[in-house]
Amino acid sequence: MTDNSQWSRRTLLRSAAVGGGLLTVPGLLAACSRTQTGTGASKEDTLSKIKSSKTVTIGFAGEQPYGFKKGGELTGEAPTLHKKIFGELGITNVKGVLVQNFDALIPGLTAGHFDVISAGMSITPERCKKVLFSEPEFTGATALMVKKGNPKKLSALKSVATSGATLGVLTAAVEKGYAQAYGVSDSKIKSYGSQQDALDAMLNGQIDAIALTDISLHWLAHLNAGKPVEVLASFVPVVKGTKQTSAGGAVFRKSDTSLQAAFNKKLKAITSNESEYLSLLKPFGFGKNNVPPASLTTSKLCAG
Repeated sequence: MTDNSQWSRRTLLRSAAVGGGLLTVPGLLAACSRTQTGTGASKEDTLSKIKSSKTVTIGFAGEQPYGFKKGGELTGEAPTLHKKIFGELGITNVKGVLVQNFDALIPGLTAGHFDVISAGMSITPERCKKVLFSEPEFTGATALMVKKGNPKKLSALKSVATSGATLGVLTAAVEKGYAQAYGVSDSKIKSYGSQQDALDAMLNGQIDAIALTDISLHWLAHLNAGKPVEVLASFVPVVKGTKQTSAGGAVFRKSDTSLQAAFNKKLKAITSNESEYLSLLKPFGFGKNNVPPASLTTSKLCAG
């Protein structure tokens, strides 16, 4: 999760064949050099456009279990949930654009390379200044992954700082800021382009722990079953007296208020129906504790 304005993981836009659509996307520098009006969205209302074409293009970052490709198909928490919502809006064709660095998702959205970000992006005050978020589609906490037996006897971020342990985070992820707030020095924080890269570095002795959402780490452990790693009890970091709840949602351009509203109406129907929510997202490791409570709103998260 960030430099507190971006959340996660890779570096350039590339071609992605997803959901029956082959999209060739120019590099981020080309995207950012385009002449833009406002946020970079076309003058046509996005909701009207995608309803008319019955096609929506989503940006994702290849981060499991939030949004990734498996067997050439777009899957994960966000694409699965969003396909359901768009289908109920009459939009049956979902195309995907893979962004190799989570940093590039918001610039890609505002440049018009896709209509929505479907990547489990955390809702933070810094991002809310740039884009619109849906209401939360999941909530979670932060956790540490360590070698089996927890040789450094870590528990949460303060213990990382006091023990002098070296911490792995994902590039542009919010966990780096959390760690710094707890006194972990920059020299003890190493960034990686993927979850697997961080796990491999830990097993090779380059770092002592990985900080990430508990959802991501439990999924990573699942993918690496049999390897000597464990996920410690989750916790909620407190920065400047404020609890840093890990909650993510879909992301829209600032001008796309009508799309946000239509999406939120369908999302609320799902998040208020626990059985439907779990039927969609349980395959990706989401459980009852990840269903966002009605009291957790995007306006509160954006306000910090």
